[in-house]
Amino acid sequence: MTSLAPALLLSMPQLLDPNFARTVVLLCRHSEDGAFGLVLNRPAIAAGRLTIGGSPGAAFDGELPVWVGGPVEPERSWVLVGPDCPRSGQADDEEHVLRIAEGLDLSASPDLLVAMFQSVPLPHTRLVIGYSGWSAGQLEGELEESSWLLTDVDPRFIFETRPEDLWEAAIRRLGVDPGALQMGRGVH
Repeated sequence: MTSLAPALLLSMPQLLDPNFARTVVLLCRHSEDGAFGLVLNRPAIAAGRLTIGGSPGAAFDGELPVWVGGPVEPERSWVLVGPDCPRSGQADDEEHVLRIAEGLDLSASPDLLVAMFQSVPLPHTRLVIGYSGWSAGQLEGELEESSWLLTDVDPRFIFETRPEDLWEAAIRRLGVDPGALQMGRGVH
């Protein structure tokens, strides 16, 4: 089996599942066992107190910008790290980092999470909660039903496109008008 990851999954306009309507999903891993991805265009604000372990640990009160990565395990969090992020070696910790594509990592490092909330925000980073998951064969079935379009991963496009514009901009990058797409007749 050939892995489809890394890729961007673009939901077809007729996909009405509220978790995935008009979404762009970063497909991080794909194998015969299933798939793992993160929705990229669902920003949210979390209010409350966040305590982070690490060296040193930190606690933050107030509103935090977070990105909803999907409906699975909303209690889990990661830091999506893109190009131009001064990682200070923290994203290079092999134990806590998953390389998605060149210039794009997914980190579970508590130290990087602490660094995100220092006085100077890190560019091209996102705190992501939850994820999108597919069981064995599920994503392939959805692709056969034309529920998704596939396109390449461009870290700068991900971080430099406004989230509310990301879905339409990603489809237009394919040379397609989103209004002309219909399930079963999509461009793959």
